Amino acid sequence: MVRIGVLGCGRIGRMHAANIAAHPEARLAMVYDVDAGAAAEVGAAFGAEVAGSAEAVFASGAVDAVLVATATPTHADYIEMAVAAGKPVLCEKPIDLSLARVEACARAIAGKGVPVQLGFNRRFDPGHRAAREAVARGEIGDLHQVVITSRDPGMPPRSYYEVAGGLFRDMTIHDFDLARFMLGDEPVEVVAMGGRLIDPGLMEELGDHDTAMILLRTADGKQCHINNSRTAVYGYDQRVECLGTKGMVQSQNRRAHEMVRSTATATGIAEPALFFFIERYAEAFRAEIDAFLRVVRDGGEPEVGFEDGRRALVLAEAAYLSLAEGRVVKVSEVG
Repeated sequence: MVRIGVLGCGRIGRMHAANIAAHPEARLAMVYDVDAGAAAEVGAAFGAEVAGSAEAVFASGAVDAVLVATATPTHADYIEMAVAAGKPVLCEKPIDLSLARVEACARAIAGKGVPVQLGFNRRFDPGHRAAREAVARGEIGDLHQVVITSRDPGMPPRSYYEVAGGLFRDMTIHDFDLARFMLGDEPVEVVAMGGRLIDPGLMEELGDHDTAMILLRTADGKQCHINNSRTAVYGYDQRVECLGTKGMVQSQNRRAHEMVRSTATATGIAEPALFFFIERYAEAFRAEIDAFLRVVRDGGEPEVGFEDGRRALVLAEAAYLSLAEGRVVKVSEVG
């Protein structure tokens, strides 16, 4: 049994805690949150010890590995602390909102031999993974285009925007990682368009965007189109399409069930898309824990690691530069 400590007991931390507690090869050993009440609730729900500080989790001999689901400004610090303590770590995205801080963290953990896995869970979604594997097997011939649709069901509150770091660093960063995964290659050029279409006043005030389209191109000409919206009234819209010389593969939305109604007045009436990320990516989150446990048990490099997190943030910064200057940006200009 791998004994895991979870830092952060909010919505996503509680979900991770539940998945760990239910896993046959893991034990939720310890939890911590700056909100002592939230930590106590999660600890009681899943039979875990409640730590009085983050430092106590890293220092505990009863913890083999840690999962970080705290606020973004703590991520780089906690990664460094985990590596210094010799404990493998699975950290939610992003590593940090500052590329300079990410680079400093990379230097601090270099050569220590402690696995760092990043929480880009969409790579583990069964549909997305099946699409990538089909591409890798050559089922659609030479890959030419990837289209990633990622739309939230509704706008988050103002307080969320104030700390999120902007659309590209917060929301699109998942899509940047998924683009790299699907393309099987590194984008070298980025062009981005951002819109303030849903709540123009709030977006203008905060300097953020609620709607975006981004184009990526690899050195050999493969193209990726990412489209984002903060509001899709029909549910959490998560789709991927890959087009090649011999055909196309698609990973579609998930619904509560697949029954479709046809009546005298309408045909093809289906359930709406699952509401949000915890519901839509439930299987992916569980598979992510499976992958982390394999790394902790068997050693080796995580399938999605620190460098993937850094490269996704580089693409986000390139997109912001494109947005600011209205031009195609070479990724090498950023990092």
